[in-house]
Amino acid sequence: MNTGIVVRRIRPSDYAGYGPAFAELALRALEPNPHMSPVAVGAARVIVPEDRLVILAAWLSEALGSERLVGIWALRRQRDWRSGFAAVLIAPLLPLYEVSSLPVIDRDHADDTAEAMLRHLLAASDLPHKLALPLLPLEGPTFAALAEGCRATSSRLSTYERWQRPVMRPEPGDDAERYLRRALGPSYKKRMQQFRAIARHGELSFRRLRGDAARDALPDFLALESAGWKGKAGTAIARLPQASAYLDKLVALSAAAGALQLDMLLLDGRALSMGLLVESAGTRHFLKIAYDESEARHSPGRALTIAMIKADFASTPPLFFDSGAGEEVDARTYVWGERREMANAIISLGSASPALPHLAAGLRRLLRQARTRLRR
Repeated sequence: MNTGIVVRRIRPSDYAGYGPAFAELALRALEPNPHMSPVAVGAARVIVPEDRLVILAAWLSEALGSERLVGIWALRRQRDWRSGFAAVLIAPLLPLYEVSSLPVIDRDHADDTAEAMLRHLLAASDLPHKLALPLLPLEGPTFAALAEGCRATSSRLSTYERWQRPVMRPEPGDDAERYLRRALGPSYKKRMQQFRAIARHGELSFRRLRGDAARDALPDFLALESAGWKGKAGTAIARLPQASAYLDKLVALSAAAGALQLDMLLLDGRALSMGLLVESAGTRHFLKIAYDESEARHSPGRALTIAMIKADFASTPPLFFDSGAGEEVDARTYVWGERREMANAIISLGSASPALPHLAAGLRRLLRQARTRLRR
């Protein structure tokens, strides 16, 4: 391990000023994760008490006493039925709306940084020695560094629910047609016929908004979501005061940071579907989608993703696109052709007893399996 790496905790109020440092780290990272950014933490503070937030920053000592940021991991203290009423640290801060548990770590110091963060947590007498990571990618270089850190600290990483999340990884030479043919496979002809058929019912158009323009369109997005079954069930964001306050803050901060995007598919100027996204270091991450359920015959959600891919390749496609789909979402609903294995994971640091969190995770898995069988 590189002894030049030091891990310190950042106060959430101070972390707001780390925007430029985080953005520079994201460019050097194994994998960007906007859900560890000062923007995401700032939004979470609307809901999560500050004393429950734990932000780890890893620093590498350089010449003349200077330091360089080489790692960030934002976690939240939790103790409730989801953790078996044992104290844990959970990442991301709000798993309902955020899509990755991974820390952001410098590619040139990945293993050392991951190990240093785990050793800091292990040595902390005021922090739980169990980590709940409900949205952990099980492949990729950051997971490999985290797994190596677990090995080096004699920590145990266990997984429960696993699922395949749709993502996009463009290949050299891809254009929209080539990518869609590969992603859709045998269903390419049928899906594209369905997409083109929408234009027989009116003028089909696509609009991409960024920054303040995307922020200003948020009320339209929330209204579209509320008009469907979520509104009737009372689970639409606009009907949930805490969720609404969080999303308002996240959108405002993301817009100010130049990281917000809102994509819209319109028929005769009326929104069929809308997608809310955030960006980081050339990657794009889906937050939420809303669509007009009265136009279900057009598969508006799938149609939006086809239009997004066409727009991406008409300019500069993202290096990586994360759909954010959870374990209960049918991956075939989306057009993005690649898959990333995800899991609900628990890390027991050192000799920490994993009993209660593991029992809760196992019970959660059984309940989900039973619910899935009942639906079928």
